[in-house]
Amino acid sequence: MTAEALPAELRRAIVQLARTPRLLVACDYDGTLAPIVANPEDARPLPESVGALRSLAGLHETTTAVISGRALRDLATLSRLPSEVHLVGSHGSEFDVGFVHALDADARALHRRLEAELELIVDGHEGVGLESKPASIAVHVRRAEPSVGERVLDAVRGGPSTWAGVQVTEGKAVIELAVVQTDKGHALDVLRHRVSATAAVFVGDDVTDEKAFARLTGPDVGIKVGDGESLAEYHIDDTVDVATVLAFLLEERRAWLHGDQAVPIERLTMLANERSVALLTPDARLNWLCHPEPDSAAVFADLLGGPAAGHFSIKPEHGSLPLGQRYVPGTMIVETRWSRLLVTDYLDHDLASHRTDLVRRISGSTNAVITFAPRPEFGQVPVRLLRERGGLRIVGTSDPMVLRSPGVDWEITSDGLQETATAVVRPREGASILLELRCGTDDLSEATLGEAERRARAGAYWSDWAATLTLPAVEPDLVMRSALTLKGLVHHETGAIMAAATTSLPEELGGIRNWDYRYCWLRDAALTAQALVSVGSLGEAEAYLGWVHGVLATLPGPERLHPLYTLQGTMLGAEAVIDTLPGYAGSRPVRVGNLANQQVQLDVFGPVVDLVVQLAAARGALTDPDWAMVQAMAEAVARRWHEPDHGIWEERHAPRHHVYSKVMCWVTLDRAVRLAEVYGRQVDPSWPVLRDTISNDVLKHGWSDESQSFTTAYDGDDLDAASLHVGLSGLIDPADDRFQATVTAIEAELRSGSTVYRYRRDDGLPGDEGGFHLCAAWMIEAYLLTGRRTEAEELFAQMVDAAGPTGLLPEEYDPIAERSLGNHPQAYSHLGLIRCAQLLAAR
Repeated sequence: MTAEALPAELRRAIVQLARTPRLLVACDYDGTLAPIVANPEDARPLPESVGALRSLAGLHETTTAVISGRALRDLATLSRLPSEVHLVGSHGSEFDVGFVHALDADARALHRRLEAELELIVDGHEGVGLESKPASIAVHVRRAEPSVGERVLDAVRGGPSTWAGVQVTEGKAVIELAVVQTDKGHALDVLRHRVSATAAVFVGDDVTDEKAFARLTGPDVGIKVGDGESLAEYHIDDTVDVATVLAFLLEERRAWLHGDQAVPIERLTMLANERSVALLTPDARLNWLCHPEPDSAAVFADLLGGPAAGHFSIKPEHGSLPLGQRYVPGTMIVETRWSRLLVTDYLDHDLASHRTDLVRRISGSTNAVITFAPRPEFGQVPVRLLRERGGLRIVGTSDPMVLRSPGVDWEITSDGLQETATAVVRPREGASILLELRCGTDDLSEATLGEAERRARAGAYWSDWAATLTLPAVEPDLVMRSALTLKGLVHHETGAIMAAATTSLPEELGGIRNWDYRYCWLRDAALTAQALVSVGSLGEAEAYLGWVHGVLATLPGPERLHPLYTLQGTMLGAEAVIDTLPGYAGSRPVRVGNLANQQVQLDVFGPVVDLVVQLAAARGALTDPDWAMVQAMAEAVARRWHEPDHGIWEERHAPRHHVYSKVMCWVTLDRAVRLAEVYGRQVDPSWPVLRDTISNDVLKHGWSDESQSFTTAYDGDDLDAASLHVGLSGLIDPADDRFQATVTAIEAELRSGSTVYRYRRDDGLPGDEGGFHLCAAWMIEAYLLTGRRTEAEELFAQMVDAAGPTGLLPEEYDPIAERSLGNHPQAYSHLGLIRCAQLLAAR
């Protein structure tokens, strides 16, 4: 039997249930997993049901259990269910993790008295049997003649059933007398509490199962097997249907969790225009797009929740793997190619600020299958799709959205919650099929500018800019791609720069180190702007400093700056969890917002002032507003440099006196003095003195004789890759023995093959993480500064090899699993690659 044979309402309920964060699957045994048979000792569960229960139990945040009237020992022996499935016997009085109700002396005495009385009642009645359990005794009359069975049951009902302290449970041809209060509903509640289930399903056939059905509420699902009145909302026929239900639930749950199908992070390719970003898989599935801003809720979140969270896919009807995917050189236009099919994707340019337009062009000579499944607000808002002339209208969103698709004949289906449109198309000779997703408008009319012209406009925006860059002789193509990626993370309208295009891509598969990087960190953005200045593009740095000026205008002084802001320059809301998404490869939680917003990070001033130095040098002038900002930041450092802070890595524990933060405070003053000297500005006489004070403080308290290295912070001997900046910043001469020793110590402690970890200490979070590409870049620069060019070249080659097929890098790399981790693409990684290529080319 296939799932299609199940009632449509039940299928919809199972689809919704499968998407709950923590699922409890519980069912009865006799008449549910196992068919009712004349001899109860011959009742065996259907293998299909056993397999489905076991597979469900193996899924993330999924618990399975069998709650039966049988004694636990008999249930375990008879069912032979795998250990992954919890067993609860005696209608909930016996759990496989220990007998819940320890019997006191009175209960034991009542049990003995019951057993003696029931033996007298059943004596001489053929086909009647007793089943003694630890906390109860069951009278079975299934094998007896109906008249005999009814006489025995009447005797039990009129006798021991009336005794004080006896709880009675009646089922099909059985009556059970317990000496403790227990029922299947209570057992279900106990299990739910233990696993913190957000929803439960219970499947049962007997009257005793009604107590479990009575406990179901909200998103829970109750399924009755067989005929008869029931509190369960859904009915199925028999145990074969039970197997079908469990198999369908398994399929939907597994698809929602999506872990087995997660595309390697480095193989995702970014689309960008001046305002928006999107991600494509290697087979042209759009799996990430937010609207109206890159830090807004996702319209397509397949990346974090599988197909149920929204995707927009195009593939050949007779499936084959694509031959390749590439950027059109010098642009952010992406082409995915099969033998007789080409899909071209780009985000349109020159749009109103409330618009996000994705253009998908299909050309070739074979049938293509299109699947359009928008899921606004991270899939939390049910949508309908309406066929209209020229395309589809998405109904149910707070912002208007349409898909212009002239000539496409859509079929719309529903899973009970959301609607999906599919179509099979075949491009005509010399023509193409055009799909235009328009977010922020309900206009389905033809665009005033033809697609070819819009594609040329989008390409020219990037290629004209790329043609102005000065690229190093080392890996020039990859450096260009890195520069284009950094520019793609720039929010042209505001000048803000995102740290990465995504949220919650994990630092450990299946772990909880999942953070939202779609915001503007002062430090990350300043370093990104520095990288772009270094290849000859000044506009992004000018715009970013304008954004910083705007943020500072809302504050009494720079010392009140937060580490990060929204792209609009406003404070972030509270960090929240999208509980309905299972996360990339089952890595939960999926977070929106970032608690680092509330931290103290005193290093943020250094990179911003350093950017002013580089920008002023590139344009040959220092502006008055920039100088005023530098002065204010130097004063902020003077007031606060001696305080502990949370540091560059934003660890969620008590502040420390981080070496890197002190070094960046030194950088702030050092660069401020340098700017004043070069551009004839007035130097505050306290700045050089304080600069030397901070330097001496770092040299005294940041060095550890035991570790033979500069350490993470003043209060320990643990190491941190960021402490390499003692030499990289110029605070000490790279030839200094202490810097040479630090490079060696950090290499020994933190480098692992092709990558470098941030640190090895306990940071208060469970699990591990990969090595950081940025840390590897720092190590490469440190190698060069200490005369170890061969090691620098080798590590750089390994960093290059970690890039995906279209040249993109996420945040981290796992050298053991040989796969990438973290948000993608990551500004840190690409600016580090640019810096290393320039240094290696400079010789």
